[in-house]
Amino acid sequence: MWADRVALVTGAGSGIGAAVARKLGAGGVRHVVLVDRDGAAVSAVAKEIPAARAVTADVTDPDRVDQVVTDAVREHGALDVVVHAAGVDDPDAKALIADALVAGRPVDVTARLELAAWRRVLAVNLDGTFHVLQAALRAMAPRGGGAIVVIGSSAAFDAPVGYPHYAASKAGVHALAQAVAKEAIAFGVRVNVVAPGPTNTGMAARTPDALRQSMADPRTRPYATPEEIADIAVFLAGDQAANVVGATLLANGGRFTR
Repeated sequence: MWADRVALVTGAGSGIGAAVARKLGAGGVRHVVLVDRDGAAVSAVAKEIPAARAVTADVTDPDRVDQVVTDAVREHGALDVVVHAAGVDDPDAKALIADALVAGRPVDVTARLELAAWRRVLAVNLDGTFHVLQAALRAMAPRGGGAIVVIGSSAAFDAPVGYPHYAASKAGVHALAQAVAKEAIAFGVRVNVVAPGPTNTGMAARTPDALRQSMADPRTRPYATPEEIADIAVFLAGDQAANVVGATLLANGGRFTR
């Protein structure tokens, strides 16, 4: 299935993006472009994967995103799959939440949230998703086909206390992707979202222990691995999901359902 496909993965220097890139490589894609703003990290991942190339880019820069996609099409003749996994959290907000939990007092983040922190999370998570979706559609729609998978978050639904900017950014990502999906399918391009719950990525490693413990629930599965989430993304990108359009697949181990 993958032998004739060209894929592009953002956030491929670590976590879910790196896991997706490795799975696509193992599946035999013709070529996979790995994109991340951390050039050293993404180059290290690319070395593990046959027919892979690492590219340094920040998804908040629309011109750079366009250039990366244009270069991929020019070099390989097509772009069949895009998995957009690039995103950021806010370690400072997490620290404030954890401090409140330890002290036994109400969480007080919103009133203290700096505008720069708000804008950074929205710029990367929401604006970045728009830039990637736009560039991917410009490449895929004229050819009449393609699959785009966006990594969202269960936080868009359960809206964790003290994390308004992250929850808002991911809720926007879900709505954006679903709206674009309705438009893109007329051109043969499928757009879908994976909404993970807690996952053992670099973001999770930076989560203070008190906050991690507050999210633990013995009735549900523990933190997912990046590989488990990558399996879902790769499924959505493949032919077996040909009839799945505009879906948001929860992957939170049973923490909640919708």
